[in-house]
Amino acid sequence: MSGFTIGRLVPPHVRAFEAYVPSPPDDVLLRRFGVAHLHRLNNNENPLGPPAAAQAVLARFRPADAALYPQGDGWHLRRAIAGRFGLDAGQVILGNGANEVIGFVIKAFCETGDNIVTADRTFAVYEWLASFSGIEPRLVPLRDQGFDDAGLLRAIDARTRVVFLCNPNNPTGSWWDHARLERFLDAVDGRAIVVADEAYAEFAEHPDFPDSFALMARYPNLVVFRTFSKMWGMAGLRIGWMAAAPEVAATVRKTSISYSVNLLALEAARAAVWDADHLEATRAHVRQARAGLAELAARLGLEMLGGIGNFGMLRLPIADTVAHRRLMARGVMARAMTSFRYPGWLRVSFGTAPAMAAFAEALEAVLAE
Repeated sequence: MSGFTIGRLVPPHVRAFEAYVPSPPDDVLLRRFGVAHLHRLNNNENPLGPPAAAQAVLARFRPADAALYPQGDGWHLRRAIAGRFGLDAGQVILGNGANEVIGFVIKAFCETGDNIVTADRTFAVYEWLASFSGIEPRLVPLRDQGFDDAGLLRAIDARTRVVFLCNPNNPTGSWWDHARLERFLDAVDGRAIVVADEAYAEFAEHPDFPDSFALMARYPNLVVFRTFSKMWGMAGLRIGWMAAAPEVAATVRKTSISYSVNLLALEAARAAVWDADHLEATRAHVRQARAGLAELAARLGLEMLGGIGNFGMLRLPIADTVAHRRLMARGVMARAMTSFRYPGWLRVSFGTAPAMAAFAEALEAVLAE
């Protein structure tokens, strides 16, 4: 008879962690809600898709090449990224989505008894990866819907290894300018790694948005995250990257996983660096969609949040989970924000014009019920 008992093998921090459950696939949702079409406005995807050059890479992919392993560390892509931002290729590390890169940094610098510091209402993966790695996440409340620099500094102690700043912040769209990030780095004074997660940085058009790569040359504890999922429309290919000072990058590389980025993602992402036409087309789409959502919010008397990024948030007079279900029944999928600690709010990705029109019509009907 087997003596196997799983409980004694699972560390307490894993037992205590509640697993994230993704939504079912679209075909299941269509059947569940009895709709023929579903407008996806929940994951901050780019409705323009990848840039033309990346689409050409995808179109000419040879199925026989699926039998081949990718180049292990993304040699060509790292050099393309480095050339664009004035870095050395050794400073760039790729990952299977930005989520994996977050894990690389936590594994590289944290051990049991350490902590990471971030906001309480931001991209949840910092908190999740720390928690199920046995590292304490210290969550500082937002101030005026943005990261509170003074609160973050108070939370740092001798066991703080990493501070995660989501800039611009998901889900509020708030952001720190160059001077504020510089002041924060001065105050941290090298006591911890400071990560600037810039997943939505390419949407920023304000001249005061931080030049984090320039700051990195003066503050070697600064790490910058970027992704090909948002502006560059490759969320389904799962590819993100980080840049750091040479010594920091060499340390993180010890915990990174070679061959984790697939061959197709590497080649498509390389073709997308740097497509100015695609960037401007996406920004123009976002400007138009944000204006339309603001007009809808004003007409319905709803508060709206959203500075930088391809999304906005609306505060509803009903429960966000109820609104979500009723919108789904009308073929529209927005993000209920209770799980982000924003009960009563919906986050709306800026989809195609027909999708945004469908959302406006559906939301107006839901609120009229």
